[in-house]
Amino acid sequence: MKKRLKSFTHAFSGWRIASKEEPNYMIHLFAALLAVSLGFYFKITVAEWLFIVLAIAIVLASELFNTALEVLCDYIQPEKHPSIKKIKDLSAGAVLITAIAAFTGGLLIFIPKFIHLYYA
Repeated sequence: MKKRLKSFTHAFSGWRIASKEEPNYMIHLFAALLAVSLGFYFKITVAEWLFIVLAIAIVLASELFNTALEVLCDYIQPEKHPSIKKIKDLSAGAVLITAIAAFTGGLLIFIPKFIHLYYA
């Protein structure tokens, strides 16, 4: 049981590191808080909440994976190297894909609600 609890300590430590040291993680976290706030304001449906929660989780997790991969690459190869650049670019591209998908889904959920608010 102690080992299991210790694993949560490591997980929260990683979360804390990203929150303090990674500006892009903070941008995604801000966007997540904005989406959650809008969700409460507009009283979105359970299905819409499901999308929002999954989108937030996927974007934040992909940012953490990207950061971990970058740290590992920098440890293995501190000097600039074309293969390391390619690895980092591919990883950043994965984050971009998840962020674009989350943003698009957010627009699909919230734009009609803003339109309804404006014309109601």
